[in-house]
Amino acid sequence: MVRSRGLSISRGHPLPLGASFRRQGVNFAVYSGHATAVTLVLFEPGGREALACWPLDPRYNRTGNVWHALVTGIGPGVEYAFRADMKPNPRPAVHRFDPDLLLLDPYARAVSGAPFWGGPPGLRPRRARVEGEEFDWGFDHPLNHHLADSIIYEVHVRGFTAHRSSGVSQPGTYRGLIEKIPYLQELGVTAVELLPVTEFEETDHRRVNPLTGQPLLNFWGYQPLAFFAPKAGYAASGPEGGEVHEFREMVKALHQAGIEVILDMVFNHTGEGEEGGPVVSFRGLDNATYYLMDRQTGKYLDFSACGNTLNCNHPVVRTLILSCLRYWVTEMHVDGFRFDLASILGRDSDGRALESPPLLEIIAADPALAHTKLIAEAWDAAGLYQVGSFPNFGRWAEWNGRFRDEVRRFVRGDAGSVPALATRLSGSADLYQHDGRAPFHSVNFVTSHDGFTLADLVTYNERHNEENGEDGKDGQADNLSWNCGEEGPTRSPELADLRLRQRKNYAAILLLSQGVPMILAGDEMGKSQGGNNNAYNQDNEISWLDWGRKDAEGELFRFFCRLIAFRKAHPGLRRRSFAEEPPGRPWVTWHGSRRGQPDWSPAARSLGMHLLSNGQDDDIFVMPSAHERACRVELPELPGSRRWRRAFDTGLPSPQDAAEVGQEAVLEDQTGYPVGPRSVVVLVGR
Repeated sequence: MVRSRGLSISRGHPLPLGASFRRQGVNFAVYSGHATAVTLVLFEPGGREALACWPLDPRYNRTGNVWHALVTGIGPGVEYAFRADMKPNPRPAVHRFDPDLLLLDPYARAVSGAPFWGGPPGLRPRRARVEGEEFDWGFDHPLNHHLADSIIYEVHVRGFTAHRSSGVSQPGTYRGLIEKIPYLQELGVTAVELLPVTEFEETDHRRVNPLTGQPLLNFWGYQPLAFFAPKAGYAASGPEGGEVHEFREMVKALHQAGIEVILDMVFNHTGEGEEGGPVVSFRGLDNATYYLMDRQTGKYLDFSACGNTLNCNHPVVRTLILSCLRYWVTEMHVDGFRFDLASILGRDSDGRALESPPLLEIIAADPALAHTKLIAEAWDAAGLYQVGSFPNFGRWAEWNGRFRDEVRRFVRGDAGSVPALATRLSGSADLYQHDGRAPFHSVNFVTSHDGFTLADLVTYNERHNEENGEDGKDGQADNLSWNCGEEGPTRSPELADLRLRQRKNYAAILLLSQGVPMILAGDEMGKSQGGNNNAYNQDNEISWLDWGRKDAEGELFRFFCRLIAFRKAHPGLRRRSFAEEPPGRPWVTWHGSRRGQPDWSPAARSLGMHLLSNGQDDDIFVMPSAHERACRVELPELPGSRRWRRAFDTGLPSPQDAAEVGQEAVLEDQTGYPVGPRSVVVLVGR
């Protein structure tokens, strides 16, 4: 045992990794398979000088490849870091040890050094904070809503309330989001999917806005440095170090409102960047273990387009990721995860796609995650596209990129898009039925943080990313958008009406399709980014939600609310399987302008989808049309005393465009309905 300033250090324990409380003190454990020397450095909270600095004895403080020590005389709030070295180092390009650098614990649950959003550039968080675990959860626990019943709302914690119009007392924070829970309840969503909230360095960005000269920040947060630690810059408490507590407050408050919390997790790469990037944590502790690289030259294999790729199927990295997911579920009570560029999680140490990736299998089979939602972005930046073929082990749902693309083609009026629309409306059986999955394994979306907003999708043909500082060349070039005849904002009332109708059309198709709908925050109130389809570095009014738009776009907001309420009221829109119930009786039939005669030709621009009642729900007839002219559609016959009633018609003025659930008007003509140009009509048979 070694003593220093009233503290004492002893051998400690190799597990669990990270900092953990023991009866005698705090145990520290860190993996480094190639280091020959590791030093534990302790700091007073916020202190500049080290409180203690202990080189760990490789014979006494090392078990296998884990370095560990138990320190008595300290408690919650103390800060710590590691130093690591390798002597001799036969391959300095591969092993990036530097004994002069402080290194952040990969298992850090709280990070010190960047308490405020947008702090000075270069203020990299390198010190972890020993976090106390006391929080009064009461009876809170993950809600476990069935995925089929979910309506997901993709939102950025800061961008949601940072705008001066938000009216919250602590804008841009976890607590600011809490203040907007009544809004989420009014809208009717069942889950928020939060863009990355794990610690990252927003000031690592070096670009400036060429139009204003203002520095740009890493707004989205897809540059993680600490997978276990909530972003301190999203906490209202600042240097008081309350981010863990405030995150838990947010989760608990959302759960009390019946709203789940899904985290966007970035395990495919880290914020340490390419070869010349900073040494913050993983690179300095064991570069050769944590990253995919050429083992001779040290050059990173980059499947993420962010400079590096995490070696996800290495046993050590696998353990890190699984431990992280368990922590967020058991200690932070989150309900699910969306995995960014998830196809990388299925690559081996040489970058090849595995048929049965161990990481994906162990996540799917882990008992602590048995009821946790697992959603894959089933592609990566190197061309591996696995929508419909992602290794799912019976658990994984997917962001359905084909739904987005094919619905966009139909709504803008592309030839030959009707058959694909039918497949997407009915749950994408071509992608998910063959391996036993269900419609709810398709997470449907038309827009997301990455790309045009819904308003911009009908306002711009071209991206307008000049303010990103990349000569306007970043972001997706082809957005399958249509500006309705004029690029940008318009003064034409006719054009404005068409754009509003097109947004309603997109919303109706999204929320009336089998699968799980995901809405981009702000689409329901007409949020525009001025045509910027890659606003990753725009921490300003381009990205922030302008709450004044809720009143300005009250008609659209009301339409979204009633669509969501309609979806919730009809289990026939939330099927649990593709199977016919009872066997031999179809649950969906297809029609054209003539009953029972769908038109699958390239010239077709409309479709009728009849969801048949199984005794548990009403009949529902959905008629999307991308025709430029109106047409009369024959209606399917209803049994007994049932009558068709109009639920939605985007071609009608508000409030006739959307009825309240249960207040749908009976049609005078039960044999046919006039579907207007470029509109969606929904009838309910009751």
